Amino acid sequence: MDFDLFSLGDVTLQSGQILPEATLAYKTYGLPNADRSNVVLLPTFYTGTHVRNEAFFGPGRAVDPEKHFIISINMFGNGLSSSPTNAPVPADRGNFPVVTLYDNVTCQKKLLEEVFGIEKLLLVYGWSMGGCQTFQWAAQYPEHVEHALPFCASARTSPHNSVFLKGVKAALTADAAFMDGFYDSPPEAGLKAFGRVYAGWAYSQTWYRERLHQTLGLETAEDVLLDWEQDHLNWDANNLLAMLESWLAGDISRNDLHQNDLTKALNSIRAKTIIIACDNDLYFQPADNELEVQHIQDGELRVYASPWGHCVASSNNDPQFHSFLDQAITDLIG
Repeated sequence: MDFDLFSLGDVTLQSGQILPEATLAYKTYGLPNADRSNVVLLPTFYTGTHVRNEAFFGPGRAVDPEKHFIISINMFGNGLSSSPTNAPVPADRGNFPVVTLYDNVTCQKKLLEEVFGIEKLLLVYGWSMGGCQTFQWAAQYPEHVEHALPFCASARTSPHNSVFLKGVKAALTADAAFMDGFYDSPPEAGLKAFGRVYAGWAYSQTWYRERLHQTLGLETAEDVLLDWEQDHLNWDANNLLAMLESWLAGDISRNDLHQNDLTKALNSIRAKTIIIACDNDLYFQPADNELEVQHIQDGELRVYASPWGHCVASSNNDPQFHSFLDQAITDLIG
């Protein structure tokens, strides 16, 4: 896999813990213009890397490497940036500290400044946890973000979303082979259980009722579960949990500046913002985004109707979604 690494040294996290010899993996596309006014940041999502982010831009699209300088930064825990699988002792495996989205964005800003001399971003956008980082960027560094477009995401992880996350975590860690994160071989039963529980949330009830899984070559709902089992066997359990803890802690107001006041944090956003929600997303409900957008000074919510739920943006599941996304980006940045 082609990417670059940025060394951060020892990073003091929000928790006060140290992430030693921290690194961020990133990939760039296109070139910056003379005044660096064409920079687009695209953080990664849960179980995603910069490679899967490539579905959200391309030649002739609203974000185009012929016009824009696109920087895709991998979040901590995804196996490319610092993660339980590659962190040095004493932060390896089950000892990996909780890295918040605030920590991620702080380190991403350092990368942009020190590697590229970038102070301002034309656009930050992303799907799912990439969208949560988009919210974080806009509130944490309001003077540095001109436009923001989080899709299928939230500014704060909702109680219902937390219930989902704690459920899949319990399924994984219940495997005796997990050994509190210090397993000698992958906890396969736990990983399979994690995937099975996850599959019930990724798509909507309508998606299962109408058997849309058949468009993926999966004949029955049981085939979906088996597919998700196999997919999650490809992931390291500790890496999954490291990213999950970042998601659980997601809250743009959880810092000294905003003092856990979500309204204050949302009010601080200066970027022209469009939030895209999917009506059938079981993680990030449009109702939560409706509460958020009313406190963003130049914010708008657009709801896309699709039975694909949270996975509407994944791959080419719903091609019309990408047209919807591109139109929103065009409306933001022209």
